Amino acid sequence: MLASQRKQQILQILARDKQVQSGDLSQHFGVSEDSIRRDLRELAAEGLLQRVHGGALPASAAIAPIETRKSVQKSAKAAVALKGAALIQRGQVVIFDGGTTTTQLIASIPHGLAFTAVTHSPGIAMGLLDRPQVEVILIGGVLFKHSAVTVGSSALESIRRINADLFFMGVTGIHPQAGFTTGDYEEAGIKRALSQRAAETVVMASEEKVGAASAFSIGELSMASTLIVNANPGAELLAACQRQQVAVISS
Repeated sequence: MLASQRKQQILQILARDKQVQSGDLSQHFGVSEDSIRRDLRELAAEGLLQRVHGGALPASAAIAPIETRKSVQKSAKAAVALKGAALIQRGQVVIFDGGTTTTQLIASIPHGLAFTAVTHSPGIAMGLLDRPQVEVILIGGVLFKHSAVTVGSSALESIRRINADLFFMGVTGIHPQAGFTTGDYEEAGIKRALSQRAAETVVMASEEKVGAASAFSIGELSMASTLIVNANPGAELLAACQRQQVAVISS
């Protein structure tokens, strides 16, 4: 079998099983693990999978620049945003992550609802300008242009002073084994810090993020209290959420 044919079959197995192990693939194809690791490296370089220790997971399609992501899964994001907006109550302090799904979320919040919004996304802050009942606290720092959010030590210092009711956290991957992941190391650290300052963390995800993984871990599924998805997340992810006491809401 040609290497190109083997790689296509690896992708088919990965799409079916949501993960592959190098040792299992070596036995399946009758080639060395070195050959399989080379296949996985080349597929990862093309952005077709995410390598992990011992194998690979499906690569998230949600790591493109924010302007590109605005046109991806728009109806799905709107559906999960409506479910998320229903969780916000009057008088709460709510942290909003950056991202296109969170942009849909703030547009879904009923006008007239009074609460305090905290965000490290200038775009989210601007999106709340026409809400006079909403007090907006913008966390400063170094602007990470890919996601249009602030990161760095000054952002972390401000985050330490917050005690919030809810945190709506954006992710690029949700996987039973890998947990919550994203495509940037610094951004992953900011998300962890924000989650630690909220009584509850809510993750909203459209279909392309479910069962996928990115390079940098945010944390295990247990860091969220609620996961809102627009499609059936699959038996394995549902079971993992149940074990880690994460409520799953389907939009």
